[in-house]
Amino acid sequence: MQIINTKIADVKIIQPQVFGDERGFFLETFEQQRYQQALDIDFHFVQDNHSRSTKGVLRGLHYQTQHAQGKLVRCVRGEVFDVAVDIRPDSLTFGQWQGVWLTEENKTQMWIPPGLAHGFVVLSDIADFEYKCTDYYTPGFEGCLLWNDPDVGIEWPIDFEPILSAKDVQGRRLKDLTA
Repeated sequence: MQIINTKIADVKIIQPQVFGDERGFFLETFEQQRYQQALDIDFHFVQDNHSRSTKGVLRGLHYQTQHAQGKLVRCVRGEVFDVAVDIRPDSLTFGQWQGVWLTEENKTQMWIPPGLAHGFVVLSDIADFEYKCTDYYTPGFEGCLLWNDPDVGIEWPIDFEPILSAKDVQGRRLKDLTA
């Protein structure tokens, strides 16, 4: 397993070791002790989620104001561009974003610590997206950062208007999160 640091100190890109031959492949997607040590975290995962989306769907940028969730994310079918935005007011990288291509071919994962907003856009016909969470989803504390907030300036690799949920259309601007 290779850990790649990003411009947001706590966000890590993970290249798992893949063993393949003419029969297919095998990889370990999570092993608590190894991941905790490699990522320098002491979190335990309490919930696994799986979403399926069609091309053009953009989910996010989601966060929780209480019971913040750390997420270990991966795309098991198709291709997505995955993004984390640092919305921790006291962070040196507040307002910065990190993106990574997650595909079924590259098997890359990303660790997103609690306190960041997270989202992805689907670039293949269909994408299955799986993620482990360090805390339980708590609907009363959910929030959404606007996917195209000009103050954040995410460079989404799209040339189309994404398909958003009604909730995501109502996302807030970064400047309004600390107001």
